[in-house]
Amino acid sequence: MTTPTRVVVLDETVPANAPWSAIVRAGDQLEIIDLHGNQAVDCLLYSAADRTDRYSAQATVAAQRNIFLTTGSVLRTEAGTPLMTVVADEVGNHDTIAGACSQESNTLRYGHHTRHQHACVENFLTAALEWGLGKRDLVSNINWFMNVPVEADGTLGIVDGLSAPGKKVTLRAEIDTLVLVSNCPQINNPCNGFDPTPVRMVVTR
Repeated sequence: MTTPTRVVVLDETVPANAPWSAIVRAGDQLEIIDLHGNQAVDCLLYSAADRTDRYSAQATVAAQRNIFLTTGSVLRTEAGTPLMTVVADEVGNHDTIAGACSQESNTLRYGHHTRHQHACVENFLTAALEWGLGKRDLVSNINWFMNVPVEADGTLGIVDGLSAPGKKVTLRAEIDTLVLVSNCPQINNPCNGFDPTPVRMVVTR
């Protein structure tokens, strides 16, 4: 039995440091492609029909009993509703707990001189406004391609990514899902190799 050919319905390159958003329809697949390697992609998910029903890191981690995401991981809302499923993964490890960088966290971690630097929270807010969402709608996010090992003492490390040029993760929408992305602008730690680069978003049906 042959597999039906999938048709590309959206193919966009997200510039370094930029936000991106789209609704991915149920059954469609979203490929997030790390064009140059070692680029973190922060991500939030919402039910397109009810945006108060949104991705929950806690529900996702509890259901799969694993803090990392890879093939087979189901991205769930607080009520347990599946939003998207990781159906293919060329990297094998993605972060659920390190959160998104902000101007405030940059200042705390790296010094007051970094406060002016653009950050993921600002990208999320820019993308969210297009869909009638605001700061209160931002929750703990997914960090695709970001390598955040848990050290022996329980602290989190942020180290060089496991990805490489052209590597991708593929998500299947289980319901119509609003996807918000920040192509992470962080330059103070290795999550982007200290040099943010573009990524590609491809939706197939």
